[in-house]
Amino acid sequence: MLAKHSFILLVMITYLYFVTSDIVWFRPEQIHISYGEKSGDIVVTWSTFNETKDSIVEYGIGGLILQSNGTSVLFTDGGSAKHSQYIHKVTLSNLTPDRKYMYHCGSNLGWSNLFSFRSPPLQENWQPHIAIYGDMGNENAQSLTRLQEETQREMYDAILHVGDFAYDMNSQNAEVGDEFMRQIESIAAYVPYMTCPGNHEEKYNFSNYRYRFNMPNGNNFLSYSFNMGPLHIISISTEVYYFLNYGIKPLIFQYQWLEDDLARANLPENREKQPWIIVIGHRPMYCSNNDSDDCTKNETLTRAGLPFFQFFGLEKLFYNYGVDLEIWAHEHSYERLWPIYNHKIYNGSYNAPYVNPMAPVHFTTGSAGCKEGRDSFIKPRPEWSAFISRDYGFTRLKAYNKSHLHFEQVSDDKGGAVIDSFWIIKDSHDFYPNSVIDWAKMDSMRLKNFL
Repeated sequence: MLAKHSFILLVMITYLYFVTSDIVWFRPEQIHISYGEKSGDIVVTWSTFNETKDSIVEYGIGGLILQSNGTSVLFTDGGSAKHSQYIHKVTLSNLTPDRKYMYHCGSNLGWSNLFSFRSPPLQENWQPHIAIYGDMGNENAQSLTRLQEETQREMYDAILHVGDFAYDMNSQNAEVGDEFMRQIESIAAYVPYMTCPGNHEEKYNFSNYRYRFNMPNGNNFLSYSFNMGPLHIISISTEVYYFLNYGIKPLIFQYQWLEDDLARANLPENREKQPWIIVIGHRPMYCSNNDSDDCTKNETLTRAGLPFFQFFGLEKLFYNYGVDLEIWAHEHSYERLWPIYNHKIYNGSYNAPYVNPMAPVHFTTGSAGCKEGRDSFIKPRPEWSAFISRDYGFTRLKAYNKSHLHFEQVSDDKGGAVIDSFWIIKDSHDFYPNSVIDWAKMDSMRLKNFL
């Protein structure tokens, strides 16, 4: 009798194990959203650990009355365990501008919790508010709690994560990546989580980054651009300069694409709509940190180009095409620079360096929190270094209009206090003095727009 009961109990436990395992593995997790290829589109991305065949988002303003279908792809990490998951992507199009949508995602085998997002307003009426940071791990992610709270208060229209996720997403056969994506779900499921790759994403040719984040241009290309109100934001990979073991082709391809994108952004009809051109990339061109990173050297690869020949340097390209703002991370600190080009300060109006600045403005915001700790600074600092902080924190950007941007650096160490704030004010967004413009490139972009 005892043996019979034991056998029945074993059968029940086995049944429950497999049934509940199927429920868990079919259920979506790691939900996050991003902007799509078209202005106003929202892309919903999530993971399941078993194939579901269907990838569905049910959504709507007054209820889950609409449905969009998408696709999934099997992602297998390069580690020894060959950890695999299905990553689903659904694009939501034709959204009513500036309305709050509810949504959940999944299939008839399992649905996510209910989330919400606000659809992008019409570009000409938008004053986007963005949180910006880099270098956030799933250990010691000190800024995460504050970012979660502020996101769910609907303070932000988007997040810019400027490289280095999880430390590292491939660690422990990509289980660290899964943990990180679950952690940021309380932010990334509510506002578009826009990214660029950092050095910590390099393993297996950036595969965890490519598959987990659906950015415009697809996951086979690490650079893209998008518009938010008066902002034209360009996300690049600085890593193509440092991981040449994957070949030089990604660097050349990105440079050519970037020059085309900048030329297109400078067409009068485009720059009138999005006058502010902003570039985000992981490794800074300049820094005054006390370490051996590339930005502490005079000829930074991203700034000056490849050694000896100095091909594909970005500083001259950005200056020539009138980039207003360059945002970096990598250094685990915050640093704001005076307007700078080729190591020289180019102020704007007298005693007002950010009023009509005569060169791009740089800042580094890589202090969201990770297990590697904080970076220190050299003494004395270079004259182009305007403000520094070793506090954990993040940056806020508010685009008020075509002429005014406002920035705040938030210190999590100081309970959310704003430790640095500044305006960039521009009466016009013309090319900088002595810019060398490829007018043939501009004409080519004008012709493509016309066709």
